[in-house]
Order: sequence, then C-alpha cells, then structure tokens
Amino acid sequence: MLRRALVLGLLGWSLTGGVLPTTAQKVKSVPFSYLPEPGPDRYDMRVPRKSLPLADGSGFVILAHQSAGGYAVERYDTELKQLWSTTVPVAPGETLEAFGRSAQQAWVVLHHQDEGNQNLTVVPVNLQSGQKGAAKTVVSVAARERRPGLAISPDGSRLLAFRYLTREQQIKSITATLLDQNLGPLEEKTYDFREFSEFFSPGVHVANDGTQYVTLISDGMRKLTVRRYPTGPAPEVKVMGVPVGGVYGGRAVTIRDAKFKVLGDGSLYAAALCADDKTGEYYSLKVVKYDFGGGDMKFADEVRFGPEYLAELSKASGTAVKRLDDIYLDDILQTDEKQLVVLAEKHFEEGETPAPVHARELHVFGYNEFGAPKWHNIVAKDQVAPGVDAYTGIGFRAAVFGNTLQLLTLENLNKKSDLYLRRLNVQTGVVSPPERLKLNVADDQQLAYVKDFTVWLGEKTIVGVSRPNKKSKALQLNKIVVK
Repeated sequence: MLRRALVLGLLGWSLTGGVLPTTAQKVKSVPFSYLPEPGPDRYDMRVPRKSLPLADGSGFVILAHQSAGGYAVERYDTELKQLWSTTVPVAPGETLEAFGRSAQQAWVVLHHQDEGNQNLTVVPVNLQSGQKGAAKTVVSVAARERRPGLAISPDGSRLLAFRYLTREQQIKSITATLLDQNLGPLEEKTYDFREFSEFFSPGVHVANDGTQYVTLISDGMRKLTVRRYPTGPAPEVKVMGVPVGGVYGGRAVTIRDAKFKVLGDGSLYAAALCADDKTGEYYSLKVVKYDFGGGDMKFADEVRFGPEYLAELSKASGTAVKRLDDIYLDDILQTDEKQLVVLAEKHFEEGETPAPVHARELHVFGYNEFGAPKWHNIVAKDQVAPGVDAYTGIGFRAAVFGNTLQLLTLENLNKKSDLYLRRLNVQTGVVSPPERLKLNVADDQQLAYVKDFTVWLGEKTIVGVSRPNKKSKALQLNKIVVK
C-alpha cells in the first residue's frame, strides 16, 4: 500500500507536478446577519450544514438564525445577490431538527416538545419564489418517548419520518413513513428488532429511490450490520453484517467510532475506527461496502495504527506520538471514478473548565474503485476555539471535484489568520501546501468564521461567512474564486 505523510514543505506542487500553488482572489463580500444558536443548541451538531448549492448551479440557499424567534431561508445567486428571504418562526419549545432541499423545495424541520407530546414539523419553502408552503407534522409521539427522527435522501426527493417503540428503554421496533417531495405519504414500514437483547442505537437512512437502510452496531460493539428495506411490499428484508472487532493477539478490540453513509449513486459504505477495549488505544480503520445488488459485502483490508503509522504521525505533527487517541470519523466521499476517501480528525478539549476545544490533524484514507486501500495521509493543523464555538468555527470542510479533494480550514499560519485551502490528489494522496484565501479572518477568540455556511458552487468558487478583523463586529458573506 502506498503511504505518504504530510507534504508541507514543497516548493512546487500540482496534480500533474511542477506547478506552484494557485492564487485566490476575493471577488465579493456582502453583509450577513447571523445569531449564534441559543443555549445547548450552540453545541449541537444536529444541522452542521446550513448552506446548500442548488442542483442547477444557479446559486445557493441558506438557513440563517437571525433572531431569538426564528430563522430565515434565503436564496442567493452566484454573485451573492439575495433573490428572496423567507422567515420561519420558531415557537417556545421548538428547535431546529434538519435542513435540506430538493430540486423544487427547501426543507426546514422543527422539533416541538411540551409537557404532553413532541413532534416533527416540516416547513417547505419554494426555491423559485421563496413562498412558504403549509407546514406539515410528519410524526408525533408522547413527550416521554424517545425523540423521533427524520432522514432526507441525498437529492432531497424523499423524506423519511420515523419513531421508536421501546420497552424499558430498549428499542423494539421503528415505524417509518416515506414522503415524496410534496410531503405526500408514499408508504409506511415497521423495522422489527425484537430479537436484539442488547442495547443498541440504530441509524436510519433513505436513498434517492426511497430505499431505506437501518444501520446497527451490535454484538458488544463488534459488528456493523445493515438492514435494507426496498420500496413496495418487499417479501424479505435483506440483512448484511460483518464483525470488525474481536480478539486479536489476545487483545479485545471493539468499535470506538463508526460512520455509515448513503451516497448519491445509492451505494452504502461504513467506516469504523476500532480500539483496544481495555486501554482505549486505537487499533485500526476498517471500511465496508454493502453491495445489496450483488448480494455481498466488500471488506477492505484494514489500515493498522501500529508503530509505522505512529512514526508518520510524529513526523507530520512534529511531536513524538506514542498512541493514537481522540480521533473521530467525519465524512466519506466518493469520486466520479468510484474512488473512496475517508476523513477523520483529532478533536479534544484541553485546559481548565470551560475548556477550549482543539482540532488537530486530519487523517485521510484513500481507496481505489475496487475498495482496496491505496494510500493514507496525515494533514497537520492546529486550531483552537472556546468550547461554545468549537463546532461552528474550527474543524474543516471538504469537497471532491474530479480527482481532487479540496480541504478548507481556518488557521493562523505565519501570523496570518485566514481560511486556507489544500488540494489532495485522490489517486496518489499527495497534498499541496496550504493556500491563503486572503480574507484576513479576525483572530480574537470571538465569533470569526461560521463553518456551517461554507459551500462550494464549483471547483473554483467557494462561499463562506467570516468576520474580517478585530475591529469589525459584523459578519460578511464572501465569494472567493480560486484561479
């Protein structure tokens, strides 16, 4: 397997070789109104993406929290001209549950809870006119029950509202209603888990064609299982499971973190970080493709976090690393040629309470179109923020164009606080030096960059929200064209 550590000292780099890093030009900035989420919701990652590009390439739509009493859904064209703005009030007892869009509608999903019941309500907003449609409650349960959920397909054409039926806190079944993009009910299904005797937390996903997947971590945190529920009266539920933990060389290894993702082409992948059950020391990364069409699973060779990997991490970070910890899976991306990229990040609290949060190196793993590990890379960075802003201001955003993975971070490098862009060749794993986007983002431990609103409108056009300097209190919506 080809292995490459961080390449930060390169004098010249490109996807073809021999070319210096490109330059960025800030094309336009307009004022932007945003109020941080209140109370515990500010720490909540329930809706981590609040800017969505439109399918036809004509611009993007934003969900902005602008007042204590509501949000605004706003549509912009590619030149940052606001075409319309629609207010979505939020009543006492309501919080934001989800945000998405189809080709025709934007979806704002609100969770309401009072002493008697709780429900999820979908507010549709027409993408052409900005007109709100009639709000529809898609699931309602008693206040004492487990919080219901809603999944949106990758293209937004299907919504899946679901509720849990429990006995003594153990999930026994899930009932789900599949909705079309006009919020019309298509079908109802029940997922039965009565054979499970252990506690588990299922994930519910829906593909563009309405196929539903329930993902499970079971068997004492050792097994990744997926249940597939096709649309229509399917006679049999297809189940695929694979153990990724176990006892290896006398060490009990269990799943420490896992991520399942349904991609736009309908394929389903799972990634799992496994660790020593007693010491917590990370052991390996394992990736699985669930091929229900072919009736089998493609289980990639594991990437071990042994001495060789720790040596690479030590070289990349500039610090001797004796064990791997505080690493969490973030995303699974796929190129048009079906190559896979798995991204993880080091994320931890350090210091006196309330402790600041640090976001450190990115661990990036590349797999070829056949699911075999091809390379891995460690991208060093050092970000810190107050705990209340840790999930909105630091971390990273990523997007794939062709065979290039673009990574965007807020960092202070060479005394320049700014957004920095790195490009990674998905075929080789080679990464470019960080390129400053010349926004001059404020560096005063106040709200300066809201990662939730970062979006790519194309390979060379990035939109983001930031505050330009310490003297300014106002945020700006920026369009950056990378040349």
